[in-house]
Amino acid sequence: MVEGDHAGRMDRIYGGQRHIYDLTRKYYLFGRDRLIDGLDLHAGGTLLEIGCGTGRNLIRAARAWPAARLCGIDISAAMLATARANVAAAGLSDRIVLAQGDAAGFDPQMLFGLARFDRVMFSYTLSMIPPWREALAQGLAVTRDTGRLVVVDFGTQSGWPAIWRKPFLAWLAHFDVTPRAELAGEVTRLATSQGRTCDTKMLWRDYSQMAWVA
Repeated sequence: MVEGDHAGRMDRIYGGQRHIYDLTRKYYLFGRDRLIDGLDLHAGGTLLEIGCGTGRNLIRAARAWPAARLCGIDISAAMLATARANVAAAGLSDRIVLAQGDAAGFDPQMLFGLARFDRVMFSYTLSMIPPWREALAQGLAVTRDTGRLVVVDFGTQSGWPAIWRKPFLAWLAHFDVTPRAELAGEVTRLATSQGRTCDTKMLWRDYSQMAWVA
């Protein structure tokens, strides 16, 4: 299922930006490669990225873990067009499967022929998903019992002076990005409710935040 209003908004925001997205975002989407390099995907392991954007993260993961099977969903048809082109250019179309879907309600069996995954990743996407708690719960629901859910996203910049924090948060809001101040608490609540373990941490004085559920 794809929620039409949100899909259209993402297409409007990123329809043009997608062409320069990776070039510009490398300067401030910190922690993505650290997350990917720590996935520890065994041979035949599966990864789902929820909100795969241009496919940049999946391409890096495919190269880091050459025996893994990778999937990605995004609500934006425009972003998926760029992702498919990038995956094809990287020669990875046989290992990376992409599909359009709503992060808060999708059927992985229908989209990918898999019900659950060894790793599920959110990379700077929960801050752009209005029903982010539902998306997080959906991500954990499609994570294997022996698997791991991983998240990296913007923090609330609480450790930064107001002269930085206020204009930076306003700039993020221009792109419909809202750091989730309650992310650590929600991750802990979900993990506890399902008898899983978790860990959360702030990076760079709350510029970014990371979380794991296993």
